[in-house]
Amino acid sequence: MLTHRTVRDVMTRDVVRVAPATGFRAIVELLHEYGITAVPVVDEDDRPVGIVSEADLLRTQSAQEDPTGLQPPPAGGPDTAGAATARQLMTSPAVCVAPGATVVAAARLMAGRHVKRLPVVDEEGRLTGLVSRGDLLKVFLRDDRAIRRDIVEEVLSHVAGVSPAAVGVEVAQGRVVLSGTIEPPYLVTVVLRLCRSVDGVVSVTDRTGRAPEQTYVTTHREQHRKPEVRHGNHA
Repeated sequence: MLTHRTVRDVMTRDVVRVAPATGFRAIVELLHEYGITAVPVVDEDDRPVGIVSEADLLRTQSAQEDPTGLQPPPAGGPDTAGAATARQLMTSPAVCVAPGATVVAAARLMAGRHVKRLPVVDEEGRLTGLVSRGDLLKVFLRDDRAIRRDIVEEVLSHVAGVSPAAVGVEVAQGRVVLSGTIEPPYLVTVVLRLCRSVDGVVSVTDRTGRAPEQTYVTTHREQHRKPEVRHGNHA
């Protein structure tokens, strides 16, 4: 059956990390040298304890005295201004994810916790990678032909009662258009939901049968009814 790509498929494996005692300037130098915007902070066992981002560093800078006095310092400025090490600067605790989590699960975790990146940890909690918003969006770079193949072979061929030969599938820039006939009609909703779950799909337009045209975007609320599927070995 159809499965989403996992964090392991898209994560950055060579991760720049710092110790809690790493100084402010050293962190800035690392961000500049590697062209990154944040670094995980790890303990002596390489387990993430927090994240230091450009935003964390800018809070310290904004809390400094301004000779011009044009803008007042932010609340809590003196405490932030004294932050000189990763331990003092970091956002903690680190929100982590397992490498086997799907890209959908990782995206929901990011959205729910309002973070831009997730340290990826193994079963022992040790850092093995880092996944960012940009990494998760890579699934939308999938080739249209690969998306169409998944829809034909992993969706239409698996829903009992649907004839793949009776359904036309066109994909352009991740936008899917279904034509032809889906019988029985109640399976249309099932097929549309499964098509929306294919990695790389931006939207699904239903032009099957004589029903009025309807467009379903990937963010549309999914129906919870489970489809009837065929079991067996598939290529």
